[in-house]
Amino acid sequence: MSDYVLSDAIREKLKRVSTASLCTALFKRGLRNQFIQNVQQVAPKSENMVGQAYTLRYIPAREDRNQIEVFRDPNHPQRVAVEQCPAGHVLVMDSRKDARAASAGSILVTRLMKRGVEGIVTDGGFRDAEGIGNLSIHSYHSRPSAPTNLTLHEAYDINVPIGCGDAPVFPGDVLVGDKDGVVVLPAHLADELAEECAGMESFEDFVLEEVMSGTSIIGLYPPTKEETKTNFEAWRKKNNR
Repeated sequence: MSDYVLSDAIREKLKRVSTASLCTALFKRGLRNQFIQNVQQVAPKSENMVGQAYTLRYIPAREDRNQIEVFRDPNHPQRVAVEQCPAGHVLVMDSRKDARAASAGSILVTRLMKRGVEGIVTDGGFRDAEGIGNLSIHSYHSRPSAPTNLTLHEAYDINVPIGCGDAPVFPGDVLVGDKDGVVVLPAHLADELAEECAGMESFEDFVLEEVMSGTSIIGLYPPTKEETKTNFEAWRKKNNR
């Protein structure tokens, strides 16, 4: 578990940064596999999901271990994860990219929301997806899936390193989700990525204005002309960016 604690100031910066900008900044550092593949928002939200990772790992279900009676156990890992995921965190589930059975449903996700959890991400599917989409909590999955998780999944490990959509996720890493998907920021890089990408967002807003006004992208994006850099600084002062 990382000792890193996401500050309110960094959280607010990341809420205004796109996953695209973060992926580019990660690429510059040689990290190319931090975007969780094949997950999408259950329903659009007006702002980014930002929170540290709390993880749950599923393994393939074995029929003699995963009858419906297992939910009577108060220590069942899926239920424990829902009750222990800290407020402001994101519950991230390794479902082995298998959406043939649900990773969770609307009741568990509602409980997470009521406990103040920021979001939930699985590389599998959710049941009651329409109901989950109506909740205020951020939720990402690959597609809806009605069968109970016990059909194919056994919840086994809590808050251990996992893979989710082919991306490595360590407890305490920072997840940022927008309408494009979810990116995983290594905890030790989260602060500097937030600072760097806040500037990138401003520059891209400037570039879009220039392109809309008819400016060529040659020398503008990337800014290889001194004129571009001068114009950007003037734009920043004018727009208080």
